[in-house]
Amino acid sequence: MGEDRQNVIIINGNQCAFEPGETILEVARRHDIDIPTLCHLKGATPTGACRVCVVEVEGAASLMASCVTPASAGMVVHTESPKVVAARRLVLELMLASGNHNCTIRGADDGDWTAMQLKVMQEDQAEVLCPVWGDCRLQDLAFRYQATAQRYDRAETPYPQELVNPFIVRDFSRCIRCGRCVQACNEVQVNNAINFGFRGAALKIVAADDRPLRDSDCVFCGECVQACPVGALVEKGVRYRVRPWETTRTRTTCSYCGVGCQLDLHVADGRVVRVTGAEDAAPNYGSLCVKGRFGFDFIHSPERLTKPLVRDGDQLREATWDEALDRVVQGLAAVRDSHGADAVGVLCSARITNEENYLLSKLARAALGTNNIDHCARL
Repeated sequence: MGEDRQNVIIINGNQCAFEPGETILEVARRHDIDIPTLCHLKGATPTGACRVCVVEVEGAASLMASCVTPASAGMVVHTESPKVVAARRLVLELMLASGNHNCTIRGADDGDWTAMQLKVMQEDQAEVLCPVWGDCRLQDLAFRYQATAQRYDRAETPYPQELVNPFIVRDFSRCIRCGRCVQACNEVQVNNAINFGFRGAALKIVAADDRPLRDSDCVFCGECVQACPVGALVEKGVRYRVRPWETTRTRTTCSYCGVGCQLDLHVADGRVVRVTGAEDAAPNYGSLCVKGRFGFDFIHSPERLTKPLVRDGDQLREATWDEALDRVVQGLAAVRDSHGADAVGVLCSARITNEENYLLSKLARAALGTNNIDHCARL
């Protein structure tokens, strides 16, 4: 009992048991006590860079970053004290004053705001607010702590948008330098394609001697996009085309290989517009490859066949399903009867459902009597 009492801290008046080595943030989250974060990335080394997770610890000379501060016996922690709230609001307002954060948090429709909005609209080539409006952690916290960008002069960003990449738009004007993308790339996916570059006000996330992602070691897995809490990294295909509240999510399993990664399909008007990794599910816990995250355009491609084709000599012609299926049955039966079942092979596709691939497997093994079945996972 004495040892149990030693492994207890008090958070907002609640006794919370902890394990040696746990941080204040980990203990709080395990006990359903909310401490906001921006830079913290689950599974990566905590850095305490953003200072949004600061808490007040009785007896400490200053506020402590909860993501890097170990819990210790007898510690008394306040997560929403006046000092904590003021500190978080200050941090958020400094972030909002840096770059093109043109959401609705400014709180006034003055001339400076209007000029900035017009400038951002021209740069973004869009007449609406930020591409991640409604899906931005910085915006959420700004509303929560009533932070605005009026107190400080807005700092211009010296780097233009990077639009040349096939899947990802990099908007440095909305980057808050939290480092989540760097950790997602280097510690989670271990691709080591991006890192911090330059210093001071010129600090920037760079890839391969500050070249575009397409000319670097980036494999376009999109882990950085999913980790980004703001609008600095956005999928090119969805940017300004659909808003989060216009979509519904459907959980499914990726069919590109046999790992079984869990996906969330974001569907709008009956069309898949975006794919994200399911962060709460094994085996991938949010991570995806380039095919799993971006290889879904074929679903609604106008080039998909809608009628079967059969070959007459060197020509393909449209046919009925009955004619096409009869040809398949006759051809497979003739090969099997003449050369045996091992002479037959079945090639499945990553572009059909798992259920359809299962039926093809049953057809090959049970009906044709062959184990020669493989899976084509090309993008």
